Amino acid sequence: MFLRRISGTYFMSKRQLNLFDLSMIVVSLVIGMGIFRTPVVAAARAGTPGIFFAAWALGGVIALCGALTYAEIGSRYPVTGAYYKIFSLGYHPSLAFSINCIELVSNAGSTALVGVVGAEYIGHFFYSGPVPPAFRGGVTAAAVAVFYIINLMGLKMSSRVQNILTLIKLLLILLLLASVFGTHPLPVPVSGTAGAAGVTGAANVTGGTAGGGHLFDFIRAIGFALVAVSFSYGGYQQTINFGGEVKDAGRIIPRGIGYGIAIIITLYLALNFVYVQVIGFHNLQTADSIAAQLMGHLFGPAGDALLRCLMFFSVLAYVNVSVMSNPRVMFAMSEEKILPAIFKKTTRRHGVIIWSLTAFSSVIVLTLVFTSAVERMIDYTIFLDSIAFVFSASSLFILRKRKMGEDRAIYRMKGYPWIPGFFILAYLSITISVAVSDPESALYCVYIFAIFFILYFILRFLNKSQRTPEAFRPKARH
Repeated sequence: MFLRRISGTYFMSKRQLNLFDLSMIVVSLVIGMGIFRTPVVAAARAGTPGIFFAAWALGGVIALCGALTYAEIGSRYPVTGAYYKIFSLGYHPSLAFSINCIELVSNAGSTALVGVVGAEYIGHFFYSGPVPPAFRGGVTAAAVAVFYIINLMGLKMSSRVQNILTLIKLLLILLLLASVFGTHPLPVPVSGTAGAAGVTGAANVTGGTAGGGHLFDFIRAIGFALVAVSFSYGGYQQTINFGGEVKDAGRIIPRGIGYGIAIIITLYLALNFVYVQVIGFHNLQTADSIAAQLMGHLFGPAGDALLRCLMFFSVLAYVNVSVMSNPRVMFAMSEEKILPAIFKKTTRRHGVIIWSLTAFSSVIVLTLVFTSAVERMIDYTIFLDSIAFVFSASSLFILRKRKMGEDRAIYRMKGYPWIPGFFILAYLSITISVAVSDPESALYCVYIFAIFFILYFILRFLNKSQRTPEAFRPKARH
């Protein structure tokens, strides 16, 4: 294992992630808990099965266009924390800092909340009634601690664990798909199990349903359904954060993102077909615990216990990939001297970004104390998520103009500029839909962005004021 010295810190120069590792990371970043709740929201908004499936298919097409876009971005600019750096390189560090700080807080909060849901699945093995908050918080904190230790052992170890957890998650989905062949009567939905882990803000946006066959009604219904669907497809853009640690990045990053998205689209379309076949579209519009209903249809009463175990491991997959990905953004911020230099310090033996990993893991645990406030903030940040997609995808045009990475073998998508253009236009439409249907969240998102935007310049000022003349002297080469 080779390390090179950079500005007094050590950074791992050996690229460790292969195609399978990166594909599993893509799957874990996208398939969270939303697919076990979002179909209910999408069905209620769509009004008809045709519009429902059209929204999921259109969401898949948009995700595929986004995957191709970020595949080329990651191929041209394969660096650690690239989702931060493309904003900084293409626009301005203040925009990069503001958007990514909100993403970091939102991701820490969503990781904590999903962990609590996973703890609730396990808690029902020990409690016949409601699971105590102390138990849910304790299990979540313990899970974060375990993955913190695993990540301290290096990226290769954490990626191996991630591969196993992702395969368990895929096993769960395959069992849900097999429920179409089940013969047991559908169980009565139990509140607080599979359906409890829904999308946050996307599920709260009120929309309309289809009415008649008018074109406007169709567009309106599919648009509101797509707002919920799009957030079940999101997350793959964070894959480029691992760009500096991927073997043969110009080849592996595009293939990893492409294969991962292909798996996700196939599973999502198939799973929604099974939801409609087993539960019925009319019942799906108001259903609760839809995954539990499918497992009960396949295995009967025994399906509930199996579901709880598999759901818990699915939650662990999301927690671990979040702990893997987000500290790399903090590393990138430290490289640009926004965060203190300690956040880019890595361990000698495994090249682990020790202080960034520690800080992000600590924030996850701290958010358990402020659950209600964190839920509210996640709702507010959805508007910015869509805008971030627009700006980050648009950076491809900047990278192409600057001929970034063209001195080596890179991936160049076919269909440029139409594919990234369609993706950007789609998320502009989603941004407008969120702003129209939930202006309060959009407005609060602007406030949150303004706070971090001002904080950026404060940190820059403090960083400059704390420098001594000694800091500006040329450093000896190592």
